[in-house]
Amino acid sequence: MNIPFLGHWRKKRGPDGGAAVFSDSESDREGVAELLSECELLRSQAHQAGIALDDTAASLEALDQLLPRWRDDEESLPWLGNDAGLYLGTVIVRTVPGAVWEVWPNGRPVVRLESGREIDVVVSGHEWASSGVPELSQLYAEVAET
Repeated sequence: MNIPFLGHWRKKRGPDGGAAVFSDSESDREGVAELLSECELLRSQAHQAGIALDDTAASLEALDQLLPRWRDDEESLPWLGNDAGLYLGTVIVRTVPGAVWEVWPNGRPVVRLESGREIDVVVSGHEWASSGVPELSQLYAEVAET
């Protein structure tokens, strides 16, 4: 598989060896967005429930309404939480002006807003999957306002 941005991301680290920012080329942004938006388990669960994940705030609201049947499956819970966070990040990056994906040195993808604020969407996704709080649509609304 040829994913051009993977060869470049290490070169984009800050002077302190900090996070890699995927924002200087259109192909990098698209490659990261495509890779992080896959969210296979979440998409499968949503599809089974008749929800189309179309990268909109409305799809986050629909996810918040799902019955949390996955909470009984300890094996899939972490994967679903990860997917939920990545999907939240995907919606933010695709709809909030100036939002970009960033990867911390430990490999965790976060969303950086134009203001410089970083949102650890993966942690939020895990919290949503395990307890339903905070709601994905609520987090999106808070981020979109800033």
